[in-house]
Amino acid sequence: MWGGRFAEGPSAIMREINASIPFDKALWRQDIAASKAHVAMLGAQSIITDGDAQTIADGLDRVAEEYARDGVPEDWDLEDIHMTTESRLAELIGPVAGRLHTARSRNDQVATDFRLWVREMIDQTDAGLHALQHALVNQADAHADSIMPGFTHLQTAQPVTLGHHLMAYYEMIRRDRSRFADARTRMNESPLGSAALAGTGFPIDRDATSDALGFDRPTRNSLDAVSDRDFALDYLMAASQTALHLSRLAEEFIIWASQPFGFVRMADSLSTGSSIMPQKKNPDAAELVRGHAGRVIGAATALMVTMKGLPLAYSKDMQDDKPPVFEAASLLALSIAAMTGMVADSTFKTDRMRQAAELGYATATDLADWLVTEADIPFREAHHITGAAVKLAEQKGVALDELSLEELTAIDGRIDERVYAALSVEASVAARASYGGTAPEQVKLQIAAARKALDAAGGETE
Repeated sequence: MWGGRFAEGPSAIMREINASIPFDKALWRQDIAASKAHVAMLGAQSIITDGDAQTIADGLDRVAEEYARDGVPEDWDLEDIHMTTESRLAELIGPVAGRLHTARSRNDQVATDFRLWVREMIDQTDAGLHALQHALVNQADAHADSIMPGFTHLQTAQPVTLGHHLMAYYEMIRRDRSRFADARTRMNESPLGSAALAGTGFPIDRDATSDALGFDRPTRNSLDAVSDRDFALDYLMAASQTALHLSRLAEEFIIWASQPFGFVRMADSLSTGSSIMPQKKNPDAAELVRGHAGRVIGAATALMVTMKGLPLAYSKDMQDDKPPVFEAASLLALSIAAMTGMVADSTFKTDRMRQAAELGYATATDLADWLVTEADIPFREAHHITGAAVKLAEQKGVALDELSLEELTAIDGRIDERVYAALSVEASVAARASYGGTAPEQVKLQIAAARKALDAAGGETE
């Protein structure tokens, strides 16, 4: 490729550092699709003959068949997927293959291919997150009234329902899907036809290639089009936020599956054993999801640092844009699949959860609220009274509702027998019936709304 400009070929070091074919071969389907759209436009605009356009298109189909059957060959002298494809095309159809690159550059070619690939990853990610939402909703529905301790600072706070807890992650994933949808909308513009940086003097039809590739419109500025990697960063930012949410959910399962908690039995298919301790059942899949989040965030950081100081338009640094995106996409897909299986196939130990809610004095706030509403005691005083009751229950090793009326009235004479209606964990969750609250009736309303949204065309993304 460089014979017309350089007297000598590249050194071994230059050959190795310059080659991107080991990783950008992943773009071969997008490269073939964009090339076919481009050559069809060249023929339609009479920039090349219809016969040459058809010969090139047929040749591209043959190259695609070879790649699908045998994989993409790695010849570092050809540098990248674009030259690899063009070289093989020339071997198949002869010199007419050289007309394919009319009115385009590798700069707009790679920007187009990469956008197509990221767009496909967004669609696949959205489908995976949709399945995860279904798994969360199904388990939430089965446990809309299963009581567990709710935590702040990982200390027992108030009783909640497991259904309510799981639906919190449904909401996180809903926001994640909306971020991917927003990223897809912004990125869905075609760089093809921007050429190296300034556009082209050939009478091309950029709307035709944009439409053929499923873009909404061509990009408006050729300089921006070939140097923009915002679409990849948008994807990585959405992926990072999703990985954070998956990591939080994975951490919950890791804690819940531990013997001191004993809230959940995870499926054998997503657990491992120990090489020395036969009793162990390790939540390795969840731990790996937690670990993958760091690598996904690292990928986003890597690309941001690569792009932060680049002048317009294209610089070779941008060859390093794809490996972090490819890695993040692979890790995220695995994490989503693992968490979907984990949520769907785990068995929750609801008796243990309820017992933990009772032992953690989770209804203390309900006692304070009762003193405010029924005994007309200022909240700060009610808070102090409740603290004394919790201290006594802790000393006796009983739940709050197991304290006798005599013991409670000894703490404060304004307490009467009506207080017991507020002290059970069932009464506590039932009382939280405000919109979005943990009361089973509210959880079931949110589940019904979620099912309706998920069953709609495309699922919920807003």
